This record gives sequence, structure tokens and C-alpha cells, in this order.
Amino acid sequence: MEIFRPDIYQKNIYTIDYQKLKDRGIKCLIFDLDNTIAPVEVPIPDQNILDLFAKLDEMGFYLAILSNAGKARVTPFKEKCNINSAYHSSKPFKKKYLKVLDLYHVKDTEVACIGDQLLTDILGANRLQFTSILVNPINNHEHFPTLINRFFERKIINRLTKQGLFKRGVYYD
Repeated sequence: MEIFRPDIYQKNIYTIDYQKLKDRGIKCLIFDLDNTIAPVEVPIPDQNILDLFAKLDEMGFYLAILSNAGKARVTPFKEKCNINSAYHSSKPFKKKYLKVLDLYHVKDTEVACIGDQLLTDILGANRLQFTSILVNPINNHEHFPTLINRFFERKIINRLTKQGLFKRGVYYD
């Protein structure tokens, strides 16, 4: 069960202490898109997202979006945010994560992955020894495959909670 436990758990992408990550040696931030950066039905990034990514860029972070969504969904965020991205990433598989390591010439200890799902974002990050950061989903509207993941995620969270490893709503960094 430890493979599903996030290293950091925060309410959303705006409550993460990015300076603390930088101080820990994190150089690259990989973001999930749907229900992490923006709700599923929102087609382009809003000003808050643009401002956050501009701030993170100023702080010196390498930024990327890895999403299991298709090209049409990811491209507007890639273009408006002016960051690298990968669509159809097949998270939690390693291939696209490894491309980010090669692209930015960073080590696994210098990468943090931020997402709202245990079975894709957190599992993928933990399999590669990246810092994994779980955030709450922005809203409840989800695509069907994600609904299936959420069913299994609830079971995993219940087990993690019983083991004292994780509790929904108790944030930590």
C-alpha cells in the first residue's frame, strides 16, 4: 500500500509550498491536467493558472504537463502556459516520465509530480522515486475511466487510513 501513499498532500496546486520544494532540491514540476490544473470541462487555462506557472518559471522550475487526455485537450494548456506537455501519457507507466528526465537533464530526486489521482499520478511518481504530491480534485465532473479509478481509489484510501498512513483532508508537506 505504501506505493500509493503521496509524499505530500495539499488542498490544491495553490496551497503547495513551492519554495520548500525548491529548498529540498526539486528542479522540475510535472502537473496533471484534468481536475488538478483545471476542471475537465474548462478548455483553456484561467489567469490564476497562468500567474502560478509564471511565478514557478521565475523561481527557476522546469515545468511540464503530463496528461492521459488527448492532444486536443492538452494543446491549449501547452500553448497558453508556454510549457512542455505530453498527451496520452499512459500514466502510471514510466515512458513519458522518463522523457521529462531526459528533456530537462534532471535526476529522479529533483522531480515532483502533482496530481489528483492515486492510481495514475501518485503511483506513477512513486514508481520512479519522484516526490509525489496529491491534491484534491477541483470538482466532481469526471470522465468514465476516471470514475472507475475513483472506485478503486476509495478502497485504497480506506486501507491507507486504517493503517494510519493517510487520511483525506489531513494535509501535510
